[in-house]
Amino acid sequence: MELDQILFTGLTALSTVSILLIATIGLAVIFGLMGVINLAHGEFIMLGAYITLFSVRAGVPFVVALLLATVALAIFGAVIEKLIISRLYGRLLDTLLATWGIGLVMYQAAILIFGSYTSGIGLPVGTVSVGRYTMSSYFVMLIVLAFVLAWVVYLVFAKTRYGVMSRAAIQDPMMANSVGISTSRLNTLTFAFGAGLAGLAGGLLVPAFPATPDMGVAFVSKAFLAVVTAGPMIITGTVGALIGVGGVSSVGGILFTSVVGDIVFFVITILVLRFFPNGITGGWSGKL
Repeated sequence: MELDQILFTGLTALSTVSILLIATIGLAVIFGLMGVINLAHGEFIMLGAYITLFSVRAGVPFVVALLLATVALAIFGAVIEKLIISRLYGRLLDTLLATWGIGLVMYQAAILIFGSYTSGIGLPVGTVSVGRYTMSSYFVMLIVLAFVLAWVVYLVFAKTRYGVMSRAAIQDPMMANSVGISTSRLNTLTFAFGAGLAGLAGGLLVPAFPATPDMGVAFVSKAFLAVVTAGPMIITGTVGALIGVGGVSSVGGILFTSVVGDIVFFVITILVLRFFPNGITGGWSGKL
């Protein structure tokens, strides 16, 4: 294998990992931090993609459309949390069933409103050359954005007053309430934050993937496995899991087929959980 092919394979694998990270970071907040199994995460991504798509078609600049998708999904998430999720904390299977139902409603509504297929907005012009190989500059930009996004989320929950209080409200709600922290308000904000990240993910991915009612399904299974594999340090663990497991499976998919890549991903995940039942960060020290 020549050097340019090796470099291109590595860049492509890193791009795939970055796409998974963008799709997963909102789930890391809702499932990893809050303990809410949000089976509607893929539909949140899908809704963010549609909002971005139709905003751009209406003449809204892409960056502004991303902001609209993020804010809209954050508001939507806050409403869902207040009406449904807030009544189900501590009832893991109930949250699973509730969010599964929400996802089904969103999926069927998308089919009725938008149809089964909607085209994307197209990749921005520009390519990056690696020897004989070329890649869209947008995928390279996604690599940078993914890790910047993960770093920002880490800083929000590790360094800000809101982050410290929200983690306290999630980890020990009775103690948090006793010192004057409004756990219900913080839970709503945190769920809305995770939903907003899902909306942002949909907006960032719609130039690369067509907006369809089931577009989020492609990311959900790997996203859940990445968060479970991450262990107690959700943000850094998720990044590490996706770089390790996602990177190896991506290389397998590039060198062989996408099916082989998926098999490698699931096999490695099973092995990691077999030997590290608390996740890869079970023995690490740190905040997130």
